[in-house]
Amino acid sequence: MADSDRDDDRARASMTRGERIRAAARTLRTPRTASWIAGETEVSIKTAQKYLDQLVEDTVLRKIEQGDQTLYCVDQLMATYREVAALQREHDREELTASLESMRTKITDWKMSYGVETPGELRASIADLDDANEIEERRNIASEWEHLADRIPVVRAALNEYDWATDRDSIFA
Repeated sequence: MADSDRDDDRARASMTRGERIRAAARTLRTPRTASWIAGETEVSIKTAQKYLDQLVEDTVLRKIEQGDQTLYCVDQLMATYREVAALQREHDREELTASLESMRTKITDWKMSYGVETPGELRASIADLDDANEIEERRNIASEWEHLADRIPVVRAALNEYDWATDRDSIFA
């Protein structure tokens, strides 16, 4: 067993059942049942449901009824709102503007350098290559491009509502 695996096991052992469930729930990529989450966190299904329902009440998770199954997934809308608020609190308008410019410039540069319009087209261009380093570079750039494409609307939203949010936030400061 690698040292990092032992460290992960020790950290997990020191967490309470609720902490394990909350940590697992925040990383859900696809909707999952309470039974699945219980298995992943080594708790009973009843315990998992209790904490998952609390996370639904706290708008961290959404509960979806699908046939006879109840599934839980991250509430993406609320997660995005929280992310926008964090950006507004942690960065001033100029930092957000510079970040947005930097992201857009990188994407524009990749479009021009590789003669493509999307990360998918960049990935498809790998089929024409033999050089392993170039293939790896294009894969990495495509992944970063997808990440930046997801971030741009969030940073834009933080900028669009910057004055409104900082006015509201300062009321309680």
